[in-house]
Amino acid sequence: MNLSTQENNTFKLENLPISSWHWKTFFLLGFGLQFNGFLNSSGNSILADLVARGWSNNYLNATFTSMMMIGFFIGSIVGGFLGDKVGRKKAYEASIGTFALFSLIAAISPNMYFLIICRLLMGIGMGSGIVLGYGSFTEFIPATSRGKWQARLSFIGNLSPLIATLVCAIVIPKFSWRMVFLIGSFASFVILGYIHKYFTESPRWLLQNGYTKEGSKILKKIITESLNQEVSDDSINNLVTSYSTNRTVKEKKIPLSSFFHGALGRRTLVSSVTLIAMNLSLYTINTWVPTIFVNRGIDISKSLTMWAAITIACPLGVFASTFIMDLLPRKYFGAIFILLISILGYVYSIQKSEAYIIIIGFVMMFILYIYNSFSSAVYGPEVWPTEAKMRGLGIADAIGRLVSIFSPYLIAWLLTDYGPIAVFTVVGLLLAICAFILLLFGIETRGKTCEKIDDSINLETNTENKLRSYSTY
Repeated sequence: MNLSTQENNTFKLENLPISSWHWKTFFLLGFGLQFNGFLNSSGNSILADLVARGWSNNYLNATFTSMMMIGFFIGSIVGGFLGDKVGRKKAYEASIGTFALFSLIAAISPNMYFLIICRLLMGIGMGSGIVLGYGSFTEFIPATSRGKWQARLSFIGNLSPLIATLVCAIVIPKFSWRMVFLIGSFASFVILGYIHKYFTESPRWLLQNGYTKEGSKILKKIITESLNQEVSDDSINNLVTSYSTNRTVKEKKIPLSSFFHGALGRRTLVSSVTLIAMNLSLYTINTWVPTIFVNRGIDISKSLTMWAAITIACPLGVFASTFIMDLLPRKYFGAIFILLISILGYVYSIQKSEAYIIIIGFVMMFILYIYNSFSSAVYGPEVWPTEAKMRGLGIADAIGRLVSIFSPYLIAWLLTDYGPIAVFTVVGLLLAICAFILLLFGIETRGKTCEKIDDSINLETNTENKLRSYSTY
């Protein structure tokens, strides 16, 4: 096969069939996200054991949780900038190594204050890992099936709450909370070794950053493995030349200010709003619904049982998203599900019957986790061009994380002074605003290759520059 005669004489990962190389990349990134999520999701069970042993109290627990969220915020920004600066692979290795190391150190913490510091540093690694894991995968999968595959990656990552709950239930009573950190650290170091050996750097990143030799070598490896046949060096060189001619590395680096105006600013707005809606709904419901049950007079045992029944919908929702992710244009898909969550939240808040609370709560969580998959794994990462993908996603993710840091205080005030109906009414109105912004400014990425997304940025930027030059006359 003479690859130099392909349409437009341009290399496209989208032309390749899904092969063992794609599956290998999928599982490497997926298990990295899985162990990341395991250490995140095990926090609640660990805190319960710490309180029971007299190590902690409610105030220290709150600090433990807040420090992790601050770590996520820092990690999102740091991971994004590292991913664009040193490459997807090195940055992802650094993120996993960070939370693996500090999970190991956390296991030998001498006191709660030391453990809180470890949790902050683990959070930095985990926050950057989420950005890099989902962001990297968009550069490897054909555009025609990217939504489905990104949702599948989200499904692996979102199995972690269930796995963490089961492991903690078995391990903590026998060995204490320290063993959970040891298990998480060991598993993370194992996947780090596999990623270092088998994970492939993004050829798009390599070529856009001037690493032509390395990029050519990886292109040949990917194409040979995908097509199961040898590819000549001349064919690869022709593809690299064609790609580089149309998409050369910009001499002027993209300044931070560019992410807050113009073409990139629009993507910051859209990606941030998408993730804000996810964090606002996800953390409000997951964190406060059991408390709302108790405030309504439902005893704690029944409250936890009802919540356990409702949360079965979480992995089912993510699994369902793998079948429907590419059915609608992205901005309409996101807006519809945001509005469904806001409506179901209000309907849920006015229920009196325990049976209806469970049924409607189940449906609400099912819809919420479809949207969770869409926002964090699909649309949030894919709106960005290759040269700014990790920085842009990191900034947007950090903005979204701010909601999870400050929204609990808003929810606590509303719940205390006005009750659960006020909570879901206000959250519903905020979600409706997010849906409106997404409909107004949303960028269509469904079925578009990374090259077309890159070109759309260049087109928008050139148009802005022309308009700006005309305005000076």
